Amino acid sequence: MFDYLVSSFTIAGIYALMALGLNLQAGTSGLLNFGHIAFAGLGAYATGIVAQAGGPLWLGAAVGIALAMALGWCIARLGRQLGADYWGIATLAVAEILRILATNEGWLTGGANGITNIPSPFEGLARPWSGVAFLAAVGLLVALAAWACSRLAGGRFGRALRLMREEPRLAACMGYDLQSLKARAVMSGAALTAIAGSLYAHYMSFAGPDYMLAAETFLLWTMVMIGGLGNIAGVLVGVAVVQAAHTLVPFAKDHFQFSSDTAGAMRIGLIGLILLACLLWRSEGLVPEKIRRIP
Repeated sequence: MFDYLVSSFTIAGIYALMALGLNLQAGTSGLLNFGHIAFAGLGAYATGIVAQAGGPLWLGAAVGIALAMALGWCIARLGRQLGADYWGIATLAVAEILRILATNEGWLTGGANGITNIPSPFEGLARPWSGVAFLAAVGLLVALAAWACSRLAGGRFGRALRLMREEPRLAACMGYDLQSLKARAVMSGAALTAIAGSLYAHYMSFAGPDYMLAAETFLLWTMVMIGGLGNIAGVLVGVAVVQAAHTLVPFAKDHFQFSSDTAGAMRIGLIGLILLACLLWRSEGLVPEKIRRIP
């Protein structure tokens, strides 16, 4: 029971980092990135490849961040020629291309079997302390990321991103380079998400193409929308709600003797009901974004 709770909180923390990265793009900047999970995949694969080569743990995370930021810059450049909705579809296509490449380039990524035996930074500790130490590290990173995102959103850069989101023509008239703002927003979110992908690879001791499924991106969108787009606290609340649904269903399965297939359907259905309820009665999320208005 204790190990299960530690694992649930650790996974929730990793998803919180990814959701905070998505919120920088979708919430603060208004960018429809439907391929966001590709950044986590790059972080995970970079960690696994560097670990296979015998490199230090920090190097894998650093390579993953660099690759994710480079991909973010390239994706942002697509926005010069595409409208917001078409750009969102293009990001989904980019993520799918990367997943297919990871599945087929077995010499580098292990193919469909992925990369295994990725070491954990705390594997020298005995159980359950190795899991507790990993949870503490993830919790510290989530706190730092939330603080950094809050500072960024409250500063000049964050105000420029919100102006671009609400009134792009006014932002351009005021002298802001919209393409530069988009690129920096996507690259910032990509770096944060790559860190989460690296942590996930270390925690699961595995990196595979399933990490880049489109369903993972839409799960992150669900977390952000339930909590509240553009609100740091709201994003964390959304992650907690969705992870609670994932965690509680197995208890119901054991109590009511559901099959595994039924339990999986219940998870999806419960999360869908929560999202639908928020869209109908709390469209701005459980913790809506507070925007200062001039009286």
